[in-house]
Amino acid sequence: MPEPHPAIEISNLSVGFGEKGLFRNLSLKVAEGERVVITGASGTGKSTLLRCILGFTVPESGEILVKGTPVTGETVWRLRTQMAYVPQEPELGEGLLSQWFEQPFSFKANIHLKGNLKRLPELLQTLSLPTDLLDADLGTLSGGEKQRVALIAALLLDREILLLDEPTSALDKENSLAVVSLLRSQKGLTILSVSHDPHFLDLADSVIPFPSGG
Repeated sequence: MPEPHPAIEISNLSVGFGEKGLFRNLSLKVAEGERVVITGASGTGKSTLLRCILGFTVPESGEILVKGTPVTGETVWRLRTQMAYVPQEPELGEGLLSQWFEQPFSFKANIHLKGNLKRLPELLQTLSLPTDLLDADLGTLSGGEKQRVALIAALLLDREILLLDEPTSALDKENSLAVVSLLRSQKGLTILSVSHDPHFLDLADSVIPFPSGG
């Protein structure tokens, strides 16, 4: 029986070669269900790597496979339905938080998951967010609240792969540990995260130092 494809496989990836701070010839494998944390100095391209996996940034050379399928202009939309992404500073837009949570489930690809919204109160409580925050205007949320609600939204989509960019950078120790505990409870979920948070590193099956540049 053949071995399963890695959740993410990156081969000889180069981005911004000739520009200070980005990387070249980067290779990385993340197995299904593995939790990998990338660390390293700011400005070396860690966030750009996540954007490459999502197809938002096109590398100069190299290849990215998601569950054995190359990330290309033809495949990227389908592959994104297998991944969820939480940026360091989530842009939530305008309106009420409750409406923001509901919006993704109006799309055809997600409508069958609308019942997951029933998990909202429990997830909010787990991350020390009051349920009346659902009636709050998005513009009033703090940076730490935005990070936690963005993570909750990603989990509600039931994606197989979770990409996180400094997901606890705006949180204190107590709330960072709550995030780590919640992610640890997500069995079978593949996580690739950029983080400098020492509490977050405890989640990792492996910690990978990012190269300092090309």
